[in-house]
Amino acid sequence: QVKPQFESKENKTYDIFKAIVYKTQVVAGINYFIKVQVCDDDYVHLRVFESLPHENQGPSLVSFQTGKTRDDPLTYF
Repeated sequence: QVKPQFESKENKTYDIFKAIVYKTQVVAGINYFIKVQVCDDDYVHLRVFESLPHENQGPSLVSFQTGKTRDDPLTYF
């Protein structure tokens, strides 16, 4: 659901957009930290916030880091 948000911020489109691993952090909702493969050997880390269910808002892309590799650790940013 956040692929269009990411592509808009990067001003690029990606044929590959595959989540590899993720971590969660519970706040007033949930922060998801997601490692996403965007081409053969290029990865990005996304931070996505999903608000509490009663707020009826979908997930939103909060922040991202580009230029990552498959072996880069997925940490808070």
